[in-house]
Amino acid sequence: MQERIVALDGSMNFRDLGGYQGTNGMVKWGKIYRADGLSSLSEADKAELAKRKVTVDIDLRSDYEMQMSPDKKWPGQDYLPLPLYGPKELSNGPELGDNYLGRIYQNTLLSSYSQGIFKQVIQELINLPDDQALVFHCSAGKDRTGMTAALILMALGIDDDQISKDYLLTNELYFYGLSKKFPTNDQVAKIVDQMNSLKGEGAAILGITHTIREMWGSFANFMTEQLGFSQEDYKTLLKKYTKKQS
Repeated sequence: MQERIVALDGSMNFRDLGGYQGTNGMVKWGKIYRADGLSSLSEADKAELAKRKVTVDIDLRSDYEMQMSPDKKWPGQDYLPLPLYGPKELSNGPELGDNYLGRIYQNTLLSSYSQGIFKQVIQELINLPDDQALVFHCSAGKDRTGMTAALILMALGIDDDQISKDYLLTNELYFYGLSKKFPTNDQVAKIVDQMNSLKGEGAAILGITHTIREMWGSFANFMTEQLGFSQEDYKTLLKKYTKKQS
């Protein structure tokens, strides 16, 4: 199951966050997935998610989106509706220049409402049994999912370059997804090698990572000082989802 892209009939952007190398080791495969909409899953898709023991389904979409296109159910699924976007709040974060999308992400990160959602996502990761997996998603698997993925990968010690490339991969996958010819791991690696990760749209992810570093110094500080977790919670997160390479 160590493949980046999970080829499903009813999802064009379902992928594993495992395999990224960071300061704490490699992110474990088969534990954390990110996705686009899950309202068109086939019976085979449901069986695949059950086989992978994906038991937690975090839906980051709005209440309206959830009602219009509800997630399909699969065996063992625990569905958690956690709309990421809430009431707009004024925020003062570090300067991002003309990075318009990055400022949107920054405003979301600094929103007290959205921080509450991010906290619930992290709590689910901490609580997840070791033999199970979790998926979080929105409609296209890009903005709300991208912000959440950036936050999780930063928590696990992954650098901005890899986080940005994971974010940009969504754009590439839609060309493959429309034809249902998903790229192999080798093809994904070639796509990623050609990315200029922190230029153009890729810089949007700095709205998350740069803002956390500038305002809290590190993700560990953000998690404990702003979200209210303990140092032990942070250690648990690292232990559950990263492993040192021998």
